[in-house]
Amino acid sequence: MIKNKTGKNMKKTLISLATASLIASSAVASDKGIDFTTTGQAVVYYQTHNDGKSDSADLFSRDASTANVGIQLDIASDLKNGFTFGSQLTYLGTSGLEKNLVKDTQQISAVDDNDELKTDSGAGLDAKNSTTNQLMLTKIFIAKQIANTTVKIGRQELPQSLSPLAFTEGWNVFKNTFDAVLVVNTDIKDTTLVGAYVGRSTGMDLSSVGNLTTVSSLVLDENTIKPKVSGTAYMITVQNKSLPMTTITASYYNLAGVGKELATTTGSTNGIEANALWFDAKISDKSLPMGLKVGIQAGSIRPESKLGSVSMENTTAFGLKAGINPMPALKVCGAYTYVSGNKDGETQVAVKNTGTGALTPLYTQMIKNGDAISLDNSTFMLKGAYSLDDMGTVIARTTYTKAGSINLSNKGSKKGVDYNEFDLMYKIKVSGVDLLAAYVYQAWDTKDDKSNDMVRFVARYNF
Repeated sequence: MIKNKTGKNMKKTLISLATASLIASSAVASDKGIDFTTTGQAVVYYQTHNDGKSDSADLFSRDASTANVGIQLDIASDLKNGFTFGSQLTYLGTSGLEKNLVKDTQQISAVDDNDELKTDSGAGLDAKNSTTNQLMLTKIFIAKQIANTTVKIGRQELPQSLSPLAFTEGWNVFKNTFDAVLVVNTDIKDTTLVGAYVGRSTGMDLSSVGNLTTVSSLVLDENTIKPKVSGTAYMITVQNKSLPMTTITASYYNLAGVGKELATTTGSTNGIEANALWFDAKISDKSLPMGLKVGIQAGSIRPESKLGSVSMENTTAFGLKAGINPMPALKVCGAYTYVSGNKDGETQVAVKNTGTGALTPLYTQMIKNGDAISLDNSTFMLKGAYSLDDMGTVIARTTYTKAGSINLSNKGSKKGVDYNEFDLMYKIKVSGVDLLAAYVYQAWDTKDDKSNDMVRFVARYNF
């Protein structure tokens, strides 16, 4: 972050200059006969929660609520000779909702590393150091098509289907992006080869571009910490569809500089390398009974044996899922996932998205259960979706997580606690606007039966 001589943040000035340069460049390109395609979206996002404590704020009260109003503008162009260009300008604000309806923003928050509000007065967004408006260049890339190979360089999205451990998430107001070099080749029949060099990530707050946010989470001396990938990530993915009804995807990652910032805790000064493998097989075909779909996944994260003075243990994961359509309007799915935990207390890394640390690639991923399912647990999920035609779709799903001793969902305990989550969602499109209403109930098997309620409303218009 750059500051001027008075110590004031110059980020907004720099972004303004970048935006002006982008607009000027677009105008010049247009004069030279290059056509631009403009698309985008506008979003209103509101969320409220109650953690079940006697002194917690009530649902829908200002102290329990967050919100954003945002606009994204995407510009794409064919530069000829096989070159294409893409950029995305993102505005995130509040439209003054913090004045009386919410206390904090949903995606750009004035929070510290412990998720506590950075305020002097405790007044949330009313505090001087809170950020209520941001303008960001969330995408800017150039791509080149050479026969059956595409090379894409710059800030871009990485799809989970091809990059399962460093991917773009869509649950927030806007998606996170990566500074990366991506190469995709389809020379081999029924096969897609993908190589990626990932240097930085915007993270889910989008407010700055820095190191890959975390190497998921790590249990160290009964404490959960989130070490950064201070170096880079290299990825190779092979996806093959030559087997009947089957899509097989296998990915390899090399992560550099893991845990470099933990020198005072571990004695490590340069961090370590970690290698990760991830496998996924999907089986589906219209000829299968009731539209049967089956999935199998497995993976392993293998850090170096020592992080400074701390011994490291490999983490393995496995998952199964099956879905059917018992009637045209109804879809039902069941899933099971397992992630290992070392009973001797060795330090392990959780299975999470290294781009944000929020979600996992596991089949049992819900809205809020990322910590609970990513390490030392067995989790079961049941999901149903019922279509009401023009009246929208109702989705209900529930999970039960049996937690081991180093599971991340400890809620103050020195060992993991069992966890339950129930999600109820309603989706409908009205006058071209995609509407989502979601209710989430979380419960932890603690002495005080800790629970949490969350409600989310999203209106999204794509243009």
